[in-house]
Amino acid sequence: MVRIDGSQGEGGGQVLRTALALSLVTGTPFEMINVRAGRDKPGLLRQHLTALKAAEAVGAAEVMGAELRSTRLSFHPRALTAGNYHFAVGSAGSATLVLQTVLPALLHAEGPSTLMLEGGTHNPAAPPFDFLEKTYLPLLNRMGPRVEVTLERPGFYPAGGGKFRVNIQPAKLQPLHLMERGRVLRREAVAQVAAIPFDVARRELETVAGVLKLREDQQRPEELKRAFGPGNVLRVEVESEHVTEVFTGFGERGKRAELVGEQVAAEVKRYLDAEVPVGEHLCDQLLLLLALAKGGSFRTLALDGHAFTQRETMAHFLDVKIDVREVARDVCDVTVRG
Repeated sequence: MVRIDGSQGEGGGQVLRTALALSLVTGTPFEMINVRAGRDKPGLLRQHLTALKAAEAVGAAEVMGAELRSTRLSFHPRALTAGNYHFAVGSAGSATLVLQTVLPALLHAEGPSTLMLEGGTHNPAAPPFDFLEKTYLPLLNRMGPRVEVTLERPGFYPAGGGKFRVNIQPAKLQPLHLMERGRVLRREAVAQVAAIPFDVARRELETVAGVLKLREDQQRPEELKRAFGPGNVLRVEVESEHVTEVFTGFGERGKRAELVGEQVAAEVKRYLDAEVPVGEHLCDQLLLLLALAKGGSFRTLALDGHAFTQRETMAHFLDVKIDVREVARDVCDVTVRG
C-alpha cells in the first residue's frame, strides 16, 4: 500500500488524479491524507469525486472516503475493464480532468472503450477541450493508441452542461521525442462567446492581434448557440511542423476583455520567443505519458510547480528516471528513462 500526503508540491487535485491513474495502470493500492490541502476549499469537490468514482468503475476498485469534502481516502484497484462508460460531474467542474484520470488506464485495457463525459469543457482551472483535441491527443496518438474526441456541447464555468464523447483504441505506448518545434505553419486567434455581448470577442481579438501582429484572416470571433452560458474563451493556436500548441484565456465577471487578450498574448509570446515545442501545460501531461512509455524526451519552458508535483507523485508508482537540464534562459530539456 502506497501512502501519499496530498499536501505535497502544490497540494491540489493533480496529486489525486495522477495517483488514481497510476494506481489503475500498475494495480498498486494507495491511501492519501490531506487531499487538496493546498486549496481554499480542501478535500474532494464534485469534479474530484467524479474522477474518483470514474476510477472506481474502470478499475472495479475498493474505495474508502468517497464523499464531498473528504480529505482522506484509500483506493484499491481490482480489475481494469474496458467498456462503455458515462461520467457526469453534475456541475461546471472539469470533465476533461475526469478523462485524464482514467484515460491512461484505458490505454492499457484489453479492448476498446467509449466514454461519454458531461460537465465543464471550458474551465479556467483545467485543460479546455480544444487543448485535448488539438495538442494532447495528436501527440498521444503518435505513441501508438488511437483516441478520438467529439464535442457535442460546450459547457462554460459556472453553468457547466458540456458534453463530449471519447473513443479509445488501446495500444502499447511507444517513446516520443519532441526536441524541435519546426517551422510555424499557422497562427490563429479564436474568441468564443455564449450569452454575452459579441463585442467582448472583438475586443479580445483586437488586443491579442495587436501584440502578436495577427492579420484579420487570423482572427475568428464566434457566437456559440448550443453552449451553456454565459461564458467566454479566447484561444490562440500555434501550429508548427511537429506540434500544435493551444493557449487559452477565460472571460470573468469584472475582468476586461483587453486583459484577457493581453494575458493570452503574453503566454504565446513567451512560447514563441523560447523556440520550444512544448508549452508549460503540455509538459505535465507529457511527463506522465513518457513515464508510462518508459522513455522519451522533449524541450520545454522552465518547469513550474505542477511539473515537479507530477514527478514527485509518479515516483510513488513508477521506477523511471527523469532528468531535467537547463539549456538556456527559460528553456530546459526533459529526458525520461525506464
